[in-house]
Amino acid sequence: MSKKVLIVDDSLYMRSIIKDALEGVGYEVIGQASNGVEAIDLALESEPDLITLDNILPDMLGLDILKTLKEEELTSKIIMISAVGQQSVVDEGMNLGLDSYLVKPFTPEQLTEAINQIM
Repeated sequence: MSKKVLIVDDSLYMRSIIKDALEGVGYEVIGQASNGVEAIDLALESEPDLITLDNILPDMLGLDILKTLKEEELTSKIIMISAVGQQSVVDEGMNLGLDSYLVKPFTPEQLTEAINQIM
């Protein structure tokens, strides 16, 4: 049974890179969201095994989405993929319950390695 993934990023280009990398190693992408409201709705509705989460979205921060999903007791593993690599942001994310944090730009190999570690 393949693992279900929700991809959250406001960049179509970035979503397609993540999708190709994950499908290449056997994950099933069940949804994509380009903003926070969509991300929360899709995550709660589909309960994916894994969520890839951008931090800077048009309507809210990924960290705020993360807080909401944890308050809703969603059990999905969450990896934040962001161009924001400041240690304070990484630390806050990990404290809020992130499973991993990947800084853009990254290679598909780095992405699959990070995901394999948490899955």
